[in-house]
Amino acid sequence: TEHLFGEGGGEKLAAQYGVDLLASLPLSMVIRMQSDGGKPTTIADPESQIAMVYQELARTVGARIAQSGQGARGMPSIEISDD
Repeated sequence: TEHLFGEGGGEKLAAQYGVDLLASLPLSMVIRMQSDGGKPTTIADPESQIAMVYQELARTVGARIAQSGQGARGMPSIEISDD
């Protein structure tokens, strides 16, 4: 793991700006190689630790949007059919 902002840097920045830290995302050459190959980590290796971090971040952000009550405003409706 590489700490882009120094170890604990994300937490320090969040505190400095008075915002919540949503996640600490790992820096990994694997992410770049899989993405460049057309399969992001969450598709290429969905059970990996890196994929789990991204999935948890997505759940956290989705929950925050739902809790804010602003999720439906300006969002398209999505329908899935078998047609």
